[in-house]
Amino acid sequence: MNRTTLSLIAGATALAAVTGFAALSAPDAPGTDTAAKAAAQLPVERTSLLCPTPSTSDLAETSYTSFTPVTKGTGSGGKAELREADEESAAADGEDKGDGKGEDGGKSGEDKPAKPVLTPKEPGKPVTGDSSGGDAPALVGTADGRFAPGWTVQETTEVAAGTGRGLQGVNCTAPDTDFWFPGASTDADRTDYVHLTNPDDSAAVVDIELYGKDGALKSAVGEGITVPPHSSEPVLLSTLTGERQTNLTVHVNVRSGRVGAAVQALDDKLGGDWLAASTDPSGSLVLPGIPKDATSVRLIALTPGDADADLKVRLASPSGLITPAGHETVHVKGGMTAAVDLGDVTRGEAGSLVLTPTDRSVPVVAALRVVRGKGDKQETAFIPATRPVGTRATSADNSGKGSTLSLTAPGAAATVKVTASAGSEGGTPVSKTYTIKAGTTQDIEPPAPGGLKGTYALTVETVSGGPVYGARTLTASEDGVPAFTVQTLPDDRGTVAVPEADEDLSVLQR
Repeated sequence: MNRTTLSLIAGATALAAVTGFAALSAPDAPGTDTAAKAAAQLPVERTSLLCPTPSTSDLAETSYTSFTPVTKGTGSGGKAELREADEESAAADGEDKGDGKGEDGGKSGEDKPAKPVLTPKEPGKPVTGDSSGGDAPALVGTADGRFAPGWTVQETTEVAAGTGRGLQGVNCTAPDTDFWFPGASTDADRTDYVHLTNPDDSAAVVDIELYGKDGALKSAVGEGITVPPHSSEPVLLSTLTGERQTNLTVHVNVRSGRVGAAVQALDDKLGGDWLAASTDPSGSLVLPGIPKDATSVRLIALTPGDADADLKVRLASPSGLITPAGHETVHVKGGMTAAVDLGDVTRGEAGSLVLTPTDRSVPVVAALRVVRGKGDKQETAFIPATRPVGTRATSADNSGKGSTLSLTAPGAAATVKVTASAGSEGGTPVSKTYTIKAGTTQDIEPPAPGGLKGTYALTVETVSGGPVYGARTLTASEDGVPAFTVQTLPDDRGTVAVPEADEDLSVLQR
């Protein structure tokens, strides 16, 4: 059972528990023409997000942006907040003891709940916060009620110098039990960490498996890693194996509990960025939003099973699907990481990579390592394979300049609505509609709110047509280095399908 199915089941169960309604009916008798009642799409009522420790550099400047799009069908209540991961348990203890009061009724400094780092005020308006240096902690966030559907938090860090210098960005992720990261490395120039964040009251037990060009790497150290409750653990990949591998796939498998996971890939010469997890293994994959001025693009792929995969490689350009010369197909051996250097495959135009099976379909995970710049002025970012935009996807932390929205429709043409939210310090929302032709990628300079002050969020909604995939690129100039970071735009899963109840069981509500 994949993560999507588990998420939907969990969401439906949670909704039934909260509302006190459930479906309870006998199967239709043979010969009856009673139609099955359609499931209703209802807003999720609670969600969690986990932000990894941003940097250990004293030169790091980190900003956090929280945003919840306005969703129909939600009530007027609810809240969202982000707390330091290691203070979550202290906050819970304080609440258990009476809002920070000791047994004598007086206040205890140790038991007093920690103040949230970031607290959104209302859906539709971003809230920002920042930190400096290498002591910024991992964050654990929860949202419920009207703040839960589509809640998005972006963590963006600028590092002025040293290993991994440049712009690093990541969307804070929901806790899960299974993650694949093609594109990691234990090369001499790389310092890669897997960040594991546990939001729960009990410890999580995690296995980290590494797959190189010849298959799985032996590592007893990666088995049974314990992540204590309400804490975050960075695991240096080079401590898990003595082998130097330029291209690795990391598999994070949670034996018990759940965690948020992300890979921080830091390079001595090429800067660095966060590597988000690839979408679930699939026979066909889309990797959207390659910057038009990319000077080097590397595809890293793995098929988790024993079967080999043969994939057709195509680039969705502004004019349609094209096959890169010399890279028509890629062969991925079962359980082995394959890497293909595609060079400056976009040739100065917007592009997204589309992978499809040449014959039989074999599940694959994949990511791109993208480099901009030349010589000692190069910077790196990563683009994992992602889910479609679907009903709605959101990208936070956009400013008046330096943001590019890339949308691709690998199959049929599609129409999308892009909405720029109000600014974090003022501004009026603006919406525009775009048509993406079949097989193409379109780079869009996002609409900005009227009278923008601060940062804003972009929400992409599919209006009609085929599946659309998206990514947002942030750019900045750091002493001549073309710093950048790319975040994909998967469906925010802000609603869940709940079958219509045949019988009102509200008497069971607790």
